[in-house]
Amino acid sequence: MINKFLNPIPCFHSHLQPSILPFIEMNLSSKSICSRTPYIPDTHMHLIFDKIDSKLDRDSFGLTCHRFLEIQNLSRKNLNLEYLPWLPHSQVCIDIKDFMLEKLLNRFRKLESLSLTGCMNVSDSGLALLQKHGNKIHTLHLDFTSFRVTEIGFSYIASGCPLLSVINLFSSCVTNRKLEILTESCTLLKEVNLGDCRKINDYGIRPIIQNCRQLRALKISSCDNIYGLSFEGCSRTLACLEANDCAFIPRGFTEILSGGGLEYLNLASHSKFLEGRGLAAIGLGVAANLKILNLYMCSFVTDDAIISISKGCPLLQEWNLTNCNNVMLSGWESIGLHCQSLERIHVSGCSKLCDEGLLALGNGCRRLSVIYMKQCSQITSDAIQLFKIQRKDVEISEKVMAKNVPSWAFTISPRYKL
Repeated sequence: MINKFLNPIPCFHSHLQPSILPFIEMNLSSKSICSRTPYIPDTHMHLIFDKIDSKLDRDSFGLTCHRFLEIQNLSRKNLNLEYLPWLPHSQVCIDIKDFMLEKLLNRFRKLESLSLTGCMNVSDSGLALLQKHGNKIHTLHLDFTSFRVTEIGFSYIASGCPLLSVINLFSSCVTNRKLEILTESCTLLKEVNLGDCRKINDYGIRPIIQNCRQLRALKISSCDNIYGLSFEGCSRTLACLEANDCAFIPRGFTEILSGGGLEYLNLASHSKFLEGRGLAAIGLGVAANLKILNLYMCSFVTDDAIISISKGCPLLQEWNLTNCNNVMLSGWESIGLHCQSLERIHVSGCSKLCDEGLLALGNGCRRLSVIYMKQCSQITSDAIQLFKIQRKDVEISEKVMAKNVPSWAFTISPRYKL
């Protein structure tokens, strides 16, 4: 009986898991499959399809007849139309136009994730069908998109994707007004990537902070028009903030910490904390949950800030101080004395780290497992040997990292390297 169903597509039969065959046979008669399938409930058909693991079998399922193809289309959850032709690893070689996107959205009507990364020719009209078929979408990639997506296009997203929780707008055409339109309806947003969106300032961040009270992760790297004032009253759910190459002012930075829930904070290559003013606020209790802090290339960091942070962040597990040239002995001693949860510390290029400072880290940080150290001109070979004798459990690595992003911080991982 099952052979009559499978013979038109031999590859489907040959690769189909044996455990699925009885289930299919139970729902089929000896009649032609296309004439019989209207009597099989859609729920049963979806159950059959969901039990097929391999891509080959799923594709073969859809080739059997129009009914099976429709089931396959409605079962598709993810659609990746990424178009980055300037990168060698880009998998899609079709420059998506509006009419193509319309056909795809009409075909796959129950998508949960849609990637339009680099689709520069997609405009408002291409996104219009999201109003009809976007009600299940929770993840949307619009990074590297162009000015063709206007405020109208963002209104389509806002009205059509009420369950949206993750949006990637890296290096896109987004503006303050577009963010306001988006967040008026998409209040369930938990993760937003605005990296390299240089048209954004505090007026664009404010509606995200005010409307999206479940926001967990935010990337605003290289947004040098954001000073931090818009973070006033931010939710305690905000746990991860990536803000390297930004320009926070001291008062704005205090607002960023006001939620009290930050666990990962990246301030690498920051330029505005004059003499560290404002940075010491991390140690005043509002950042007590902080686990990973990146101050790479922050030359303004002084001992006062280091002492305050080391006292006020007892859960700190990783601290990147690469090229922080103004941290002296009292700062290193404070880290050794107070950072008892610290597992990894980056000190490469810290020109004022001396032998005594290195040994203070080794003697104090009992959970330390790795110290990333290179080009520390005041460290002698004798001190390194003594450190290795005292702390055989600590690896000394010469690896220099500008970023140390934990796997739990963001669900959006970059699929491209710029």
